[in-house]
Amino acid sequence: MDFSKVELPEDDKAFLDEARKFLATHVTEEVRRRDRETGDNFDEGVHLAMGAAGYLEAEWKPESEGGFSRLRRRIWELEKRRFHVPWVTWGTTAMIARSVVKFGSPELQDEVLPGVFSGHIRMCLGYTEPEGGSDVATCKTRAVRDGDDWIINGSKMFTTGAHNCQYVFLITNTDPQAPKHKSLTMFLVPLNSPGIEIQGIRTIDGDRTNIVYYSDVRVPDKYRLGEVNGGWTVVREPLNVEHGAVAPARDGLQDTSIMMHQAGFMAEAVDKAAGRVAQQNTNGRHLIDDRSVAYRLGRSVARMEAALSTPSIFGRVAIAQTMRDISPDLMDILGAASALPYGTDGAADDGSAEYCYRFAPLVGIYGGTLEVFRNMIAQHVLGLGKPAYAPPAKKAQ
Repeated sequence: MDFSKVELPEDDKAFLDEARKFLATHVTEEVRRRDRETGDNFDEGVHLAMGAAGYLEAEWKPESEGGFSRLRRRIWELEKRRFHVPWVTWGTTAMIARSVVKFGSPELQDEVLPGVFSGHIRMCLGYTEPEGGSDVATCKTRAVRDGDDWIINGSKMFTTGAHNCQYVFLITNTDPQAPKHKSLTMFLVPLNSPGIEIQGIRTIDGDRTNIVYYSDVRVPDKYRLGEVNGGWTVVREPLNVEHGAVAPARDGLQDTSIMMHQAGFMAEAVDKAAGRVAQQNTNGRHLIDDRSVAYRLGRSVARMEAALSTPSIFGRVAIAQTMRDISPDLMDILGAASALPYGTDGAADDGSAEYCYRFAPLVGIYGGTLEVFRNMIAQHVLGLGKPAYAPPAKKAQ
């Protein structure tokens, strides 16, 4: 394996310099501080600046339509992570916009896409329900036809970014008597519609998500995506992307799995821990001189590198589990000051390990729990059959 420095062509070097200058200008310490305080993982000023500069459109479109080349796309992705660009709302928006192009009417595309590229229109995912868990096909939110409109009633949990978005990609039940995968219809619902109430929920890592209530929300049929009761076809591709079931790229310029943005926080925490244990303390010693510290830190690095190299849905599981496993070790190695959060005087590593520790449980439930993904691997990759959740039948006496 060649670990030598990659030499970029001159025009791509110029693009790298331009991207770094842009991000350094807009993703300031104030932006990062505010993002940690709000938990929004979104900054409108940064997002609109990226739209005005053409970065959002170039990132979304293929090279054949004026988007980034494969190399520049990779450069841009890596630099956004290094600068910790608040990203989650653009991630959902870009994914939903592809469904709008594929399943939406020309009228709807004209209403939505220009604002997506400028940054003024953002979209969020309306999947999970308060009692539904990870199986979105058990949807109970009802949409009932009323002439040229639909009336929607129900509620959705974990609608992250709803308070910063203009539309929600909403899964509804339009035929309760049909089998669950044939009863679903997808809508792109304007979030300023009467009858929608957004309530914030704060997670353990400090992030904000939302529960959204829909009470007699009237939605014109033009906002329907795909066929009535054909919503599973519409939602399946975005779900595959969220699950990490994407084909690898032959040129190597693609993440090996999803969750690489989240993994960036883990890598930063490991790097800061490594730097801290190498510093001389007041007794003239270094923490790394303790063989148990060296062993535990080395083990954490090895596990992280293995997780970052694991592909597809396996990598999704490996990254989330590794964050859960090594973040307590990092905090223990660094001592009590590692419990102090970002921006606090005296924090061992400016809160990196502490944030990773709080962030790890959430990474393990995004888009479905680790248990769900392990069952998917067992069933669809290893061929072990569908899990039996029912209690065992009692034997006759």
